[in-house]
Amino acid sequence: MENLHGKTAFITGAASGIGLGIAKACGRAGMNVVIADIRRKGIDEVLPFFKEKGWPVHGIELDVTNREAYAKAADEAEDVFGKIHVLVNNAGVEVPMGPVWQSSFKDCDFIIGVNMQGTLNGIITILPRILAHGEGGHVVSTASQSGLSVVPGAALYCMTKAGIVGLMETLASELKDTNVGASAFCPGPVLGNLSKTTPEVRPAHLQNDTAPTPPPPPPAPPEGAPKMDFDKYLMSAEEAGERVVRGIRRKDLYIVTHSEFKDVMQAKTGALMRAYPEQPVSDEMKNMFSFLTSNPIYDTQTTPGAPDWK
Repeated sequence: MENLHGKTAFITGAASGIGLGIAKACGRAGMNVVIADIRRKGIDEVLPFFKEKGWPVHGIELDVTNREAYAKAADEAEDVFGKIHVLVNNAGVEVPMGPVWQSSFKDCDFIIGVNMQGTLNGIITILPRILAHGEGGHVVSTASQSGLSVVPGAALYCMTKAGIVGLMETLASELKDTNVGASAFCPGPVLGNLSKTTPEVRPAHLQNDTAPTPPPPPPAPPEGAPKMDFDKYLMSAEEAGERVVRGIRRKDLYIVTHSEFKDVMQAKTGALMRAYPEQPVSDEMKNMFSFLTSNPIYDTQTTPGAPDWK
């Protein structure tokens, strides 16, 4: 979907962090922007920025786990801008880290409800509307590099993000003969605020009965050692947003941010390939199960060039 000017983007979790970075990139691309977020205060804080820029914007308070509210939000967006062309399922949360067997069921229900069910709610609610108007469009769902290469102690987060990758690969396959694309956005370290917003949006009935045990503090650096500026290694949310817009224009299957993760992805791919036993391959079986042994959607991904924005 190369021409984004005048089209409408519906972005969840868009009042801060990566979602706001995506919203700003869509605004710079000339799109109408719907900032959907569960935090009304956050929406009200960011709307003036868009209005000062002269970018068409509309804010909608939305809990992505509420299906009835989601349908009403889609209706409201269409009442304001006519049609929705781009859906960005970005709303997400995290839960305390630790071994998965120590997770609470409330942690499970909370993170699965927002990260996975919230994404499905968006697709099932809005994608049929995009297909119906016939003008083309795109669906992006925010996964994570942690959905591609896991992080010990973050099983619930990695599980939900890996699920989003599989969902978007399947969705792209189902949409391949349409003028609507689908992308899994898998950012690496980006300067966001998930740790701040998650406690604000976690409902009372899913609060843990006891506070999680805080992780041990990192070891103190040796005396005289230079202070580590961790933030300088984090990509800005604005740059991450520009990469999403580029991915929409390119109709990328995967939108990633950091080439530093190539090695771990090669290691993972190599491990998978080594796991297949050394045994004869039946061409007859491959043909019989071709819907499992091949998928042309993977051949559509090409390599983007270096960023060309400032």
